[in-house]
Amino acid sequence: MVRYILWRIVVMIPTLVLISMFVFTIIELPPGDYFESYVAEMRAIGEKADMQEIEELRARYGFDKPAPIRYLRWATGMLVGDFGYSFEYRMPVNDVVGDRLWLTILVSTVTIALTWLIAFPIGIYSATHQYSWGDYGLTLVGLIGLAIPNFVLALVFMYFANIWFGTSIGNLMDPQYLGQSMSWDKFKSILEHLWIPVIIIGTAGTAGMVRRLRANLLDELQKQYVMTARARGLHPFRVLVKYPLRMSLNFFISDIGSILPTIISGAEITAVVLSLETTGPLLIRALQSQDMYLAGSFLMFLAFLTVIGVLISDIALALFDPRIRLKGGSMK
Repeated sequence: MVRYILWRIVVMIPTLVLISMFVFTIIELPPGDYFESYVAEMRAIGEKADMQEIEELRARYGFDKPAPIRYLRWATGMLVGDFGYSFEYRMPVNDVVGDRLWLTILVSTVTIALTWLIAFPIGIYSATHQYSWGDYGLTLVGLIGLAIPNFVLALVFMYFANIWFGTSIGNLMDPQYLGQSMSWDKFKSILEHLWIPVIIIGTAGTAGMVRRLRANLLDELQKQYVMTARARGLHPFRVLVKYPLRMSLNFFISDIGSILPTIISGAEITAVVLSLETTGPLLIRALQSQDMYLAGSFLMFLAFLTVIGVLISDIALALFDPRIRLKGGSMK
């Protein structure tokens, strides 16, 4: 196991290097750069850009040099915690992310926890009461949750909140706390606004997890070892928890590789609709404006979390399920 983990960690290094090259190339593919896009936007609204400032920024951050040199400066800077400068916001990337990263982690973590708390009991009930009225009803609700996109559900919530209560449910806090440092009053305001995006973002995830847990658990409950345990007179709850439930959670463990980057990306489209102060809209805007350092740093962070998540899920699967081994052996 230790040898396997060390080998995977060593493999992560060239993997991340290749991903960084790919990310840099993709961001560089569109014609021009941020400064040309900025000048075009200023001209479109009838204003004049400060060309002297733009040329100074181009020279300072190496945009007058070849792409390989710019890549090396960006990649080596990330190794020491320097993620570059955001031209869109005129400040370092670390400062731009700021509270948005922690707000995104808060929203995503609460959403994931709520999803698990709701999905596990419903999935177990549906599998153990197959074809009952409760199973049919929960299946219908789950299919509706899967069919409705999160951003459409957000629009529906916003519409009825405005019609019924005359209020806007956008943002993660009251307007007076925007841009302020964290305080107890600001934290209470965030908690008051948190439940709406959590419900909206968690709907599809909960429905999907219920369906997968039900399908996997039904498959395990029909296997021979479960029938044998029942025939020996073991308590139904013990029969369920001892092996079938444990074996049906493999998909849940393998999802760790996708859950970690999701915590940071933060349901981008839904965040845009609800005007949430998370990192999702920030990433979309950075890609649209070709803000290379901000967009590239985000994408590299997501790639790093994905690689770490896959490693954790592989190790956890080997420990959780005795049928899985990290190294194959001959079968007799």
